[in-house]
Amino acid sequence: MTASAQKGITVRGTVLDSNGETIIGASVILKGNNSIGTISDLDGHFVLNVPNEKSTLIVSYVGMKPQEVKVVSTGQVKVTLEDDTRQLDEVVIVGYGQQKKASVVGAITQTDSKTLERAGGVSSLGAALTGALPGLITTSSTGMPGAEDPQIIIRTQSSWNSSAPLILVDGIEREMSSVDISSVENISVLKDASATAVYGVKGANGVILITTKRGKEGKASVRIKANVTAKVVSKLPEKYDAYDTFYLMNNSIEREASLNPAGWANYTPAAIIDKYRNPANAEEWDRYPNVDWEKELFKKAAMSYNTSVNVSGGTKVVSYFAAVDFVNEGDLFKNFENGRGYNSGFGYNRINVRSNLDFQLTKTTQFSTNLFGSNAQRQLPWDMGDGDTGYWNSAYKSAPDAMRPVYSNGMWGWYAPRDADVPNSIYSLAVGGKEKRTTTKMTTDFILTQDLAMLTKGLKFKTNFSMDYTFVENKRGLSDQYNPAQRLWVNPDTGEYRYQYDPDSGTGLDKVVNPIYWIQQSGSANLGATYRKLYYSLQLDYARTFDKHEVTALGLFSRLKEARGNGFPVYREDWVFRMTYNYAMRYFFEANGAYNGSEKFGPDYRFAFFPSLSLGWMISEEKFMKKMKFIDMLKVRGSWGRIGDDNVGGRFLYKDQLSNGGNTVMGSINPDDSPYTFWKISSLGNPNVSWETVEKRNIGLDYAFFDGLIAGSVDVFNDTRSDILVSGGSRSIPSYFGATAPQANLGKVNSHGYELELRLNYVFNNGMRAWLNTSTTHAVNKIKFRDDAPLLPTYQKGAGNSINQVYSYIDHGNLVTWDDVIGSSSWTTGNDMKLPGDYNIIDFNGDGVVDNDDRAPYQYATTPQNTYNASLGFEWKGFSCFAQFYGVTNVTREVSFPTFRSTAHVAYAEGNYWTPGGTATLPTPRWGTAVDAAATGTRYWYDGAYLRLKNVEVAYTFKNNWLKKRGVNSLRLYLNGDNLYMWTKMPDDREANYGTGSSDGAYPTVRRFNLGIDITL
Repeated sequence: MTASAQKGITVRGTVLDSNGETIIGASVILKGNNSIGTISDLDGHFVLNVPNEKSTLIVSYVGMKPQEVKVVSTGQVKVTLEDDTRQLDEVVIVGYGQQKKASVVGAITQTDSKTLERAGGVSSLGAALTGALPGLITTSSTGMPGAEDPQIIIRTQSSWNSSAPLILVDGIEREMSSVDISSVENISVLKDASATAVYGVKGANGVILITTKRGKEGKASVRIKANVTAKVVSKLPEKYDAYDTFYLMNNSIEREASLNPAGWANYTPAAIIDKYRNPANAEEWDRYPNVDWEKELFKKAAMSYNTSVNVSGGTKVVSYFAAVDFVNEGDLFKNFENGRGYNSGFGYNRINVRSNLDFQLTKTTQFSTNLFGSNAQRQLPWDMGDGDTGYWNSAYKSAPDAMRPVYSNGMWGWYAPRDADVPNSIYSLAVGGKEKRTTTKMTTDFILTQDLAMLTKGLKFKTNFSMDYTFVENKRGLSDQYNPAQRLWVNPDTGEYRYQYDPDSGTGLDKVVNPIYWIQQSGSANLGATYRKLYYSLQLDYARTFDKHEVTALGLFSRLKEARGNGFPVYREDWVFRMTYNYAMRYFFEANGAYNGSEKFGPDYRFAFFPSLSLGWMISEEKFMKKMKFIDMLKVRGSWGRIGDDNVGGRFLYKDQLSNGGNTVMGSINPDDSPYTFWKISSLGNPNVSWETVEKRNIGLDYAFFDGLIAGSVDVFNDTRSDILVSGGSRSIPSYFGATAPQANLGKVNSHGYELELRLNYVFNNGMRAWLNTSTTHAVNKIKFRDDAPLLPTYQKGAGNSINQVYSYIDHGNLVTWDDVIGSSSWTTGNDMKLPGDYNIIDFNGDGVVDNDDRAPYQYATTPQNTYNASLGFEWKGFSCFAQFYGVTNVTREVSFPTFRSTAHVAYAEGNYWTPGGTATLPTPRWGTAVDAAATGTRYWYDGAYLRLKNVEVAYTFKNNWLKKRGVNSLRLYLNGDNLYMWTKMPDDREANYGTGSSDGAYPTVRRFNLGIDITL
């Protein structure tokens, strides 16, 4: 903005921040005449003509307190702006628009790109959100490149079908995984009915709004950012080496001798055990291996790289933001030479390109485009499925003495006694082939905004047209299936060499030691993942101020058509309204509603209306509060509403499903198939099936005291979800019904809790700023109805417990003496194998037998009830330091790695074992005797609570004149880390078991150490 007065004086000035650094793009306008103004340049300087010496300038910049400066006779001014933390989030992104922070009456929290970019080399936007916002809960399960996105829920689960929130990028439903952190402007999380009702049938689980950056009027600003990250394995279950394992096994054999005398045959003498630690020569090294599988499989560190470049700026006609972002995620696995001319393993490369343009066609018409493209390549072993765990299983459950990965003669190791239970993951990975899976995405938005002030002041029209395409190609690379290499096992008892394939069969040349028969594959489309979307909307906005009365209104109509592969398109239609009113920024009212249509349901249930109402009161604006100078802001708010969810699984649940089963049989004496295919009803439809509905209630308090020193919020919520879909197999329908019952909207769940947020911010006299942000969320749910069988005992019913409540056999101390053993309740199997020291398993129903009916609720569900976050840091001149802690409590997780499972020589560090007269309660592992499944009790259910040092960052920003003379406005160097330390009782670092089971492990989660540079030109 640049304008001049016809007469007057010329004012020259410099705009600085509290650290004495110049500010680019600060607004300088003449008080009382907004048409006369300018902005500060790259050196913070500005020049402006004003009418006379009595003029006053208003200098402002985003996130800082505006200042009024009187013009002096010399015409030279120097302005220092102070941070205004209360205005950093002055505007909040809400559904289909934005609102002033002060006028928001919904439960909405927001974060910005500056916060997300401190996430220590993390390339996943979902992972960067961990701990960033109260009420947003993330759980991670793997560190696999390209698959690190965590599961996200808002507050708590309220349905057993789906609790995933609705995610929108620039107002359109899209995946978060492909969005690069450097392109994000801000992220809003909408939690209560007031905020989510406008999304109607898709807003029941909360909404995450991701807004990407846009250009602003001013000189072009180029930002270059580069990171190099070292990744290391975080934490895996600790296993004993062969030496300690054999001594533990001997101890178990001794303990079981009275039950299994034959076990003495497996007793290993100390002289032999010593050979596993101290082999005398290469022959003994092969015969008595002691393999640290974690060390053999994984590198000390894997490298990842992220580089992004963006340019933004604009003129009065057009503003622009364009960005390119490249990510390379390295593999933790070592490269294993296979002699076949290729290296298998894992990896991930992604390049994103984004262009957001705003064209001011006329004074009242704006046309905007958002263009985005992404190409991501994951490298995997050939045709690897989501459940394939053999590539890392050795690190979790292969015995150290089972085999050498590669013997001294170059042959791959093989555990002949139990190959299926004790894999050689190094072999599996080395000859696993090589596949590239490519995901190409393109999203386009075209938005036209027309100011209709010529009709009535404050009226605007907006239309949006969006098209998205996703194409997925898989099976491009090297297929090396069904080409096994010869493998070897050395029997430790005899020293005999045993081959997997008999080398003397046939001609003796039939089995090639290392066949090179792999086939080059050109790739094929994954139709199930190929996706296309067409969305358009028409929107009217109204905003008007009448003295102390502010009124806004929104009306929107939209339609969606989307399809995957060759499936029938899915259609959706939405009619949305919102009306807000506030009086003198003191009293607030908001009404929202959405009338939604979804073709997932029958004709009588395709449309529904979802309303919400909310009220707010800015107490600090009342006259009786003005004397309390320490109160900056105090606001209470409350909301109520009904929201829907049609993400219930299945498409045509209201119709009977048909399937064909072969040919009709004809004839009675010698029946034979006819040429006629017969059809049958494979599943029954329910014409009354509909969406799930949640009634949300929220009361909140926002506060700020002592000129921004203390700020925060308190929210208390209570949600009741009804009409939850119950699958046919889970309904209480007798077996003589003759078929699986149709799904029905029968379930009901109540969830409630609270959120607390406290922010402290203080600026010292020397300019140093210190801050602390803390938050906690407590959220629980309880099933009210799940169509449980009426005759089930209460403890076996879902009703009364949480969603995903853990059920287990319950142990109560140990069987100390043989009298305890004889007097304990019977097991259904292996009852004669009980020993002193075993768990005393509770016969929960008191029928004298411990069986499946005695599994009862234990501890908590697999979703945490409590989450905690604390971020603290300081900034002084160019130096900054930051640390973030994140933790959860009241959560239970299964980690099932039994010692000596299937008589494999693998033992885990579980702690001290029970001994007569001792204090330890953990039963000694069984070696040669089989016990009932109930015998483990709660042994493998862990307290899933943890406290994680999530992020630490140290940075320095250079903004001196020497750099500016060379065209560099600022240069920031930073060193940060992610997932640096964890306090927990769990044996590994996974937060949940999704993707792979509790007994199979996963691609290890990682710690990151990141070095980066951020340059602004």
